[in-house]
Amino acid sequence: MSELKAHIIDDDDAARDALGFLLSTADVAFESYASAGAFLSVAKDARGCVITDVRMPEIDGLQLVKRLKDIGVTLPVIVMTGHGDVPLAVEAMKAGVIDFFEKPFDDEAILEAVRRAMAHSGEGEARETEKAEISARMATLSGREREVLGGLLAGKANKVIAHDLDISPRTVEIYRANLMTKMHANSLSELVRMAMRADAG
Repeated sequence: MSELKAHIIDDDDAARDALGFLLSTADVAFESYASAGAFLSVAKDARGCVITDVRMPEIDGLQLVKRLKDIGVTLPVIVMTGHGDVPLAVEAMKAGVIDFFEKPFDDEAILEAVRRAMAHSGEGEARETEKAEISARMATLSGREREVLGGLLAGKANKVIAHDLDISPRTVEIYRANLMTKMHANSLSELVRMAMRADAG
């Protein structure tokens, strides 16, 4: 049986090398691939987790997730994007990605995500506990905060949400700050991940 590894897929050589170096400092075994196609050729024998960039030529990160499902590969997938593309993050979470990070990401946060992904097989109970905690936080949101959250998940800018809800952009900023506080989220991408996990079946 093959070794548990983090499988890094990114067409950017420097980004791939930097992430590989970070994993090596934490004693995490890894393999690197310059394209999704290169990984797909060995995916059936792979164990561990996948860390993939979203925007790549030929096969992008979301297409990779779908192709892995099609061939019966159930490795946990962590997605990275340098574009802060919230609707793309939502789509990725719906496609089954377990975590999403905007570049530049916090080193410790991504290492923690990799460790969780590596232990994924024994993580069912922990994930249910986490989902329950997130759902409890969601329950504390007001109706208006939920509306603002819905706008953020749709990738709308503050001023667009303000127009949709007939309130001022400044008021949207206040609701957004309240959301981050109530959900214990440190960034918009973390808020998206939490909302998607709470909504997951």
